[in-house]
Order: sequence, then structure tokens, then C-alpha cells
Amino acid sequence: MKGKILSILFIFLFILISFFSPVISVSIESNNMINLSSSYHYFTYPEMTDQLISLEENNSDIMKLESIGLTYEGRDIWMVKLSDNVNQKENEPGVLLMGAHHGNEKASFEVLLYFIRYMVNNYSIPNTDNDGDQSINEDPIDGIDNDNDGFIDEDPSEDRVRDAIDNTQIFIIPMVSPDGVAANSRKNQAPNYGPFGRSNEITSYGVNLNRNYDDNWFLYYIFPTHYHFIINTLDQSFNYRGPYPFSENETIAVRDFVSNQDISISLSFHSFSEVILYPWMHTSKDNPHEELFISVGENMSRINNYFLYTGRNYIIPRYGGTLGSSENWLYREHGVLSFTMELCREYAPSEPDDILSACYKHVGVNLYVCERSWIIEDEKILFIDN
Repeated sequence: MKGKILSILFIFLFILISFFSPVISVSIESNNMINLSSSYHYFTYPEMTDQLISLEENNSDIMKLESIGLTYEGRDIWMVKLSDNVNQKENEPGVLLMGAHHGNEKASFEVLLYFIRYMVNNYSIPNTDNDGDQSINEDPIDGIDNDNDGFIDEDPSEDRVRDAIDNTQIFIIPMVSPDGVAANSRKNQAPNYGPFGRSNEITSYGVNLNRNYDDNWFLYYIFPTHYHFIINTLDQSFNYRGPYPFSENETIAVRDFVSNQDISISLSFHSFSEVILYPWMHTSKDNPHEELFISVGENMSRINNYFLYTGRNYIIPRYGGTLGSSENWLYREHGVLSFTMELCREYAPSEPDDILSACYKHVGVNLYVCERSWIIEDEKILFIDN
């Protein structure tokens, strides 16, 4: 009996201590408190919208918020532009960053929202001794301990932020699939009318938007096994491509936006696996800018320590690939040096340290991409493999 009473008292004290213990938290910005003692809180679509509106109001000289389309459920597909002459179309290279083609891949939009905040919050800050060692900007976000103090990337350069915004047109679509994010679904939420849109009744909901771009769909019929015809054409499938290319509001919005911009480099963020992909790495075929893709990819890999997938040495020719992805369509149709960045080791990491680490290191990746874009068009001419 005595032991039972002691057990009850112990449990009571444990609950009491847990309830009243101080919460350990870190403030990345004043409007984004992260509770390190609990699971990470990802932005919801309404929270993202409110923050983007607020950030634009307070930084309208360098940030512009624009809806490039509406989803089936009526949500705006937001695009953020960062530039020093944000209301003008300048003769500067364009960088396109996209997240949440798949709504359940939450890390993919979180890193971009973090990047937007980081850029606008640091643009006007003078160069700062962030680590208190009497030097400034000696350890930028590049994955290297540049000042040999045992810490990595702890004194980032504020000048890099200014240079990127002043010399680049940075376009960011944090949530390509807002409906998918709201539903925590790989697919959007539009109704399907059979696999080819010919049914009179709704047969399922949702399309995998990253299979809906118009890139070599005819290969499904020539090599049905290699390209997993059934998985990609069955409308109940998690990988359903849609009844025809650009059948979805979201991919139409991206298509029309890209057609009116001069984009040099694009990163499409996904999760998970910590790898970097580029056209046409799924196949036996090198692309005409293979050497340039590898050069840019290797430099990004040095920053985030992700694996750059360059496999081509198949004994048997490999025709399988990702038909209809934004990465392949952007490169084949518009000549954009386009990459897919697979973040983290799970779709939506719950540990705050894991997602904050991904957010921070990809500030460095995105800054590098902006800087490389300044010479990339010349490099495309020099590096092309005829």
C-alpha cells in the first residue's frame, strides 16, 4: 500500500514539474517562435498567407507578393519576388525556388518561408560580428569552418544578402499545392473523372502535380513498363499524372508564370532523402549540359552535404524516368538549369533541430544559386555538349 502511494505521489510530482517547467525556445525572428521542447510547428496555409502579407507590408521596397492562380478549392498560389527594383522586370537573371508540389512534404515549403524571412530581415542590417570574435563575415553559410574555430557558418555575410537581392530576380513559390498542404496529401484535391477524364462521375480526387508537366508523356505508351504506365495513369494511384498535361490549376499557374519570366536556375524542393537530382539522371542519357549540372550540383552538395546523384553507368540501357516533373520540363522546354532538392530524412521532421538545420543550410544553397546565376547563361554556351 505504501509503495502504491509513493508511486502515485511520484507521478503527481512528475506531471507538476513538467507542467510548470520553463519552456526552452529560440527566436529566429520575432514572429516565428520555435519551441525546442516539443514537435516543430509547420506553417499552415492561412499562417503562411498572413506572414507573407505582413512581410510585404514591412518590406515593400524589396518584396512583392502576387497570386499567380487559384487552386480547385479557391486558395491563392502565392509567388514572392525579392529584388531591389521589385516592381520592375529587370535585365537580371531569374532564380525560381518552389516548394510543396506534394502537400505532405512539409519541409519543402518551410525552408522557403525561412529563406524569405532571412533575406528581408538581413537586407538592411550592416555587416555584423555575429560570433563575437572581432571579425565580420568570416564564416559565411557554405558548410565550411572558414575561420577554424570549430564552428560552421556562424558568422554569415549580410553583404551576400544585399548582393543577391540587388543583382538577381528571386522568385519563390513556397506552396505550389496549397490544397495538398491543407489536406496533408501528396496530391492536390481536384476531382478526377476517370484516368483520362472521360467519366461522367467523380471517380477519385487528386493529381500528383510533379507528374503533370508536359514533358515526354508519349513515352508512357512506347515504354509502358519502364515508365510505370499503370501507376501513373490510374486515377486512384498516389502517383496519378492527371488526364492530360497541365490539366491542373497549379501546374498551369507555374507554366504561365515561367513563360513570362527569364529564369536561369530553378530549385524545386521536396522531401525526403537528402539527395540532389537533375535532368535526366533517372536514365542512361546524359543531357547536353551534363558537365554544368554537375558543377553546380557539386557546389550545392558541399554546402548541404547532400548526395548528388549522377549515376549513368547502367549495363543495360535505362529508359525509366520521371516524366512530367517540373525539373525535366523546365530544362527541356525553357533551358532552365533545374534541380530537385530532396530535403531531410522524412517528409516532415518533428524535431525542431532537424528542420531548422535544413532551413539554415539552404539559405547558403539559395544564396550560392543566386550568385551562380550571374554567369550561368554564359556557362550554358561554354559547357554545352553537342
